[in-house]
Amino acid sequence: MDGDRDAFGMLVLQISDRMYALAARILRDSDLAEDAFQAALINAWRQLPSLRDPDRFEAWVRRLVVHACYAEARRRRTWAANVRALPVDGPAGHDEIPSVDDRDALDRAFRRLSVEHRAVFILHHHLGLPLVEIAETVGIPAGTARSRLHNAIRLLRDAIEADAAPVANQGRMA
Repeated sequence: MDGDRDAFGMLVLQISDRMYALAARILRDSDLAEDAFQAALINAWRQLPSLRDPDRFEAWVRRLVVHACYAEARRRRTWAANVRALPVDGPAGHDEIPSVDDRDALDRAFRRLSVEHRAVFILHHHLGLPLVEIAETVGIPAGTARSRLHNAIRLLRDAIEADAAPVANQGRMA
């Protein structure tokens, strides 16, 4: 039993950073991600005898992490961001690097996606998984994975444009 525990610990150590990062990107909250990651590891330990192909350990744990994220999101239906509007005098000059604003707009838009859309988007764009493997990981048909990815991109684009619209209108009024 100690040998199993040590071997499991070594395997988890090799993938833990990637799996936690996956959970954090899907859930957009480090505390929720830690909870989901822990739940996935507990499930992995309990279900380890059912792993048919040890070479697919990382893909198997990835699937457990995604499903733990879904469960955590269902438990915590609070996806509101803690964002306060602060008064801004305006930039002192033209900023050629709007990356912080872009990143914030993307984060706000990403929080509006359902956890299922986030998972497919992250698995495809962050981990670079093909749609067939995403479908297998999430447990949905490949066509559904393709549809969720398409909808996630469209929803992100719409949300970013909607956030930018008031800013553009304010500039016209001034």
